Amino acid sequence: MKALLQRVSGASVTVAAQTVGQIGAGLLIFVCTMPEDTHATADALALKVSKLRLFKDDAGKMNLSLTQTGGAALVVSQFTLAADTSRGNRPGFSGAAGPEHANAIYARFADSLRKLDIPVETGRFGADMAVDLVNDGPVTLWLDTEA
Repeated sequence: MKALLQRVSGASVTVAAQTVGQIGAGLLIFVCTMPEDTHATADALALKVSKLRLFKDDAGKMNLSLTQTGGAALVVSQFTLAADTSRGNRPGFSGAAGPEHANAIYARFADSLRKLDIPVETGRFGADMAVDLVNDGPVTLWLDTEA
């Protein structure tokens, strides 16, 4: 799985002029499922995300995790994280998992975060989404379960 995490003071996802997911302080997580990803991959990524110390403590140091701050996660599917730009100027996305598999693993990742007591909102898989966010820091991290 590939994930792009952004620490936010707020974020939302809109589909067809309707807000489908919205959080206050926490993490906006763009997720891309790869063909080899399994439920175990999604569970491991969720555990990693829950423990990452990306939030400031009283001394202003990034020492607190999402679970320690009580923050929420907005999880948005984004197959374009699998972009292959090695040939020409038009990215290829054939490296991403197919829709049925991708949706199942994406849903499992969101459920795994919920099981770790993290409030989770999601986008709508496969939809044309507008994502609005206020990046806090800015703090942005790239995670790849293959690495």
